[in-house]
Amino acid sequence: MIPDFLVTHSGGFHADELLSSVILTRLFPQARIVRSRAPEWITPGGDRIIYDVGGAYDAEAGIFDHHQRGAPLREDGQPYSSFGLIWKHYGRDYLAAAGLPEEHIGLVHASFDASFVLPIDLTDNGALSPSGPLAGLTLPALLETLKPVFDDRGPEADDRAFHAALTVARSFVEAKIAQSAAKLRAEALVHRAILDNGEGRVLELPTGMPFRPAIVKAGADHLLFVVHPREKDWCVTGIRRTDEGFELRADLPAAWAGLTNGELEAVCGVGGASFCHNGRFIAAARTREAALAMAKLAVEEAVSGGKA
Repeated sequence: MIPDFLVTHSGGFHADELLSSVILTRLFPQARIVRSRAPEWITPGGDRIIYDVGGAYDAEAGIFDHHQRGAPLREDGQPYSSFGLIWKHYGRDYLAAAGLPEEHIGLVHASFDASFVLPIDLTDNGALSPSGPLAGLTLPALLETLKPVFDDRGPEADDRAFHAALTVARSFVEAKIAQSAAKLRAEALVHRAILDNGEGRVLELPTGMPFRPAIVKAGADHLLFVVHPREKDWCVTGIRRTDEGFELRADLPAAWAGLTNGELEAVCGVGGASFCHNGRFIAAARTREAALAMAKLAVEEAVSGGKA
């Protein structure tokens, strides 16, 4: 079905129907968004997709609400919002339209669902309530700040705000999908570099890219540092031990911490060494040769000190 109308509720908006609209408007750009609670609009028909309103979930009829009794649940019992339902049924088509390779669609669909869609679903249903100083900076909270203020009650205020917020919501979805797709491309490059590297402790990559997931997936526990070029210099980067936190498999030498240029060169003995972060997780050099020399020294110190 190619709908003429994408129907969601009128009035104040939330993240779930905004993000649903991002998906649907990409797939059906010719369709007009209608924000209404009028029965003639929220009744299923062959010319529309209805979401976050209507009191029913029936994919074949094109209605995707989650507010009714007996609302749909995921296989693990967690609740859907309209966003989760739309992503379930249209997400793979969205990824194909975004140009992802067919072999990556399933992986990105699942990872986006777990990391982006599910938190929206849980928050919208009250099953997740962010707290603390960052609670107001979650995506649902930020999108809701785009609603009209209380005394802006013109007849089109809500609709104008909805469409403005839709542009913002679209940028987050597209950026997250692009990042997920890029990680899969990076994984293939890192995996090849690991195979070519053998048992060396330093992994050289052709450019900066996400590397830790591929290193972990490959079981390359022997690796301690990654070297890669930047725009005008080269980086030596540590590898975090876990997804959370900042502990590294090996730190850069303590004597290098916070030094730059001539001071760093004098301490490490490498011409072209230009910077070492005080946290000892990243260093820089002006040439590839200098970066590799610094990485070799860092490995030697880590190994001799029994830290790797």
